[in-house]
Amino acid sequence: MRDMQKQIKLINRPKGTPTKEDFKMVTAPIGEASEGEVLVRTVYISVDPYLRGRMNDTKSYIAPFELNEMISSGVIAQVVFSKSTLFKKGDVVLGALPWQEYSIANENTVRKIDHSRAPASAYLSVLGMTGLTAYFGLLDIGKPQQGETVVVSGAAGAVGSIVGQIAKIKGTRVVGIVGSDEKVKFLIDELGFDAAINYKTQNVAEALREACPNGIDVYYENVGGEIADAIFPLLNNFARIPVCGAISSYNNERPDLGPRVQGYLIKTSSLMQGFTIGNYSPRFGEGVSDLAGWLKEGKLKYEETVTEGFDRTIDAFLDLFIGKNLGKAIVKVSEIEK
Repeated sequence: MRDMQKQIKLINRPKGTPTKEDFKMVTAPIGEASEGEVLVRTVYISVDPYLRGRMNDTKSYIAPFELNEMISSGVIAQVVFSKSTLFKKGDVVLGALPWQEYSIANENTVRKIDHSRAPASAYLSVLGMTGLTAYFGLLDIGKPQQGETVVVSGAAGAVGSIVGQIAKIKGTRVVGIVGSDEKVKFLIDELGFDAAINYKTQNVAEALREACPNGIDVYYENVGGEIADAIFPLLNNFARIPVCGAISSYNNERPDLGPRVQGYLIKTSSLMQGFTIGNYSPRFGEGVSDLAGWLKEGKLKYEETVTEGFDRTIDAFLDLFIGKNLGKAIVKVSEIEK
């Protein structure tokens, strides 16, 4: 095996939308595993919108990335050398690992996955963080009931596409908001949404009134901004709003300002609750079990936008902010060896 590898580091804190100049690819030694560690080869890297927040030097629910250090995210990797009693060569594992071609990981920081149950990449999407985010945000906070109307923004993304399908499993009417006619067609024809709105070509407020004649009972928030502003006048009494993300403002250099929501929440006795997937870590097994069951039964589909090659990791990340991905955005770095 070679001695050197490529790594990706954050060298500038982005001002507004990140650019390639905020990152640097370097070469560094691969290193050797010590007792209780494994040397793994990166197979898939997850690129996610929340990583943008970690590039700011501000307090949040997770520590910011340090400048001139590697970025990290969810990674599927294969063990190439083990000094751990828990893993052997060839095992496929999942962990929060740096953006590099090889990593040395403590045995307690990665877990083995069964890629005979589902493709390995699914553990970064439908059976991973994004699937679990959809599952717990919708079911624990949204609490969809038979016959209700559920609206999902960012509905063709990794989380939103799963939210809409779970809402259909629960017997609701589902409306998705997306950014292209191709995605509208995908939601309706492939995922079974009842209606979909292209916010780039349609008046969202008018389209929502037409698509939601009985109002909105659950709004799964991924986007924020003007799209969210159009939702509040249509809320039904006791509506629920799980707040997963607000990607429309992630690259803003100034605070995002808009209509005040308090009046709408008071008049309709609605619940609006933010969350992160870490809140539900003790219950991950429950979520994976249900998601895997629906997947096996054919009730759940998932889409991945796979970018080939470690050298294109930054491109895949930047593409998130112009809506290029359909479903989960993943970088494929290498093949799983048998």
